[in-house]
Amino acid sequence: MHQSTQTGAAHAPPASRRVLRLPEVISKTGLSRTTLYTMSKTGQFPLSISLGGKAMGWIEAEIDAWIEDRMAARQSAPVAATRSM
Repeated sequence: MHQSTQTGAAHAPPASRRVLRLPEVISKTGLSRTTLYTMSKTGQFPLSISLGGKAMGWIEAEIDAWIEDRMAARQSAPVAATRSM
């Protein structure tokens, strides 16, 4: 049986297992570093995982789910009455 392997080819793991570093999480969410860490501590944002040493990362699927939850909350929120002038 022949099994091909790609050496040197950069291929991404499935999104559910892909780890995002801080700059990508900031870019993807639009949140600041301080806000991410504050929200993580209060349970309002997914926790980071240790990658060894001081390196931290976030699971992409968890970040995507958080974004989806925010979008769903926006869609189910009552529409604020507009002021008439």
